[in-house]
Amino acid sequence: MLELSRIHKSFDDQPLLRGVSFAVHRNETVCLLGPSGSGKSTLLQIIAGLESPESGTVSWQGKDLRNTPAHLRDFGLVFQDYALFPHLGVFENVAFGPRMKGWQTDEIKRGVMEVLQLVDLAGFERRAVTDLSGGEQQRVALARALAPRPRLLMFDEPLGALDRTLRDDLILQLRLILTRTRIPSLYVTHDQEEAFRVADRILLLHDGRIVRSGTPREVWESPDSAWAAQFLGLGNILDGRVLKGGRRVQTRDGTFEFKCAHRHRSGDDIRLLLRPTPVVGGSQLVGVAEEIIFQQDKYRVLLSGGLYFDLNAPPKIGDRVRVRVRLECLGVVRSP
Repeated sequence: MLELSRIHKSFDDQPLLRGVSFAVHRNETVCLLGPSGSGKSTLLQIIAGLESPESGTVSWQGKDLRNTPAHLRDFGLVFQDYALFPHLGVFENVAFGPRMKGWQTDEIKRGVMEVLQLVDLAGFERRAVTDLSGGEQQRVALARALAPRPRLLMFDEPLGALDRTLRDDLILQLRLILTRTRIPSLYVTHDQEEAFRVADRILLLHDGRIVRSGTPREVWESPDSAWAAQFLGLGNILDGRVLKGGRRVQTRDGTFEFKCAHRHRSGDDIRLLLRPTPVVGGSQLVGVAEEIIFQQDKYRVLLSGGLYFDLNAPPKIGDRVRVRVRLECLGVVRSP
């Protein structure tokens, strides 16, 4: 098991990582999700032994890795830019790790052929990597990381250089490969869709801290903060003030009933999430349609005031639109 405890790191006297702690368990794929510049790649480099934290520990099975150099940590790393050796063919690229470990020739050949089969590149062993497509090169990079049988796999925005079609295909393949190999993995990305499709557990990194941790479903259903809901694109974020009794909230778009697990006092300023899909039996919201965008199986309707909702049938521009919504509390901004 990989475990990080209170990792701190700064650049140019500005804090980048502020006490980050988490673990990656056996057979688990954990996705570290956050915006560009949030410190995700730096965290990977610290785990790999390519950077040192200012404080905090990285350990494996309870052993502190502070004095273990990168090449002895036995962690595989897959990059966005593939980092293949252009002067070597597919076989030799994949065989690099096992050779460095001192494997015998027959063992190297058997291991390389096994991982090429796993990543659907059987028959490519004699090909030059410079002749391959972007998706094929990324699969070679994955095979190279898998070949020496690492105890942990790490991915740094591995699909960022690919177009959507290739990315969608590789996400599915990658998920199947990680399930079959049962190697614990840490996957870094800024792409929400990618994260939710590949991860067993998601960690949201914001302002140098893990602000939400949970399964994809848990994070999607309960973002727990306005920042997380906004970053994930879950819907409309509204400011509201709790009215007397604590069961109604006043917003710029009206006054609504709401239920919340938090304990609120009259006058609390809170943040609310209105998901774009209307619900049955929720509070009614009325607005005027200002713009309509076709989105495959539905229509995104922008209302006056900036709220948007996804409807099965499009209204006309200028129509008065009524939707039923459920308000989800994202926490208190200020108490009176």
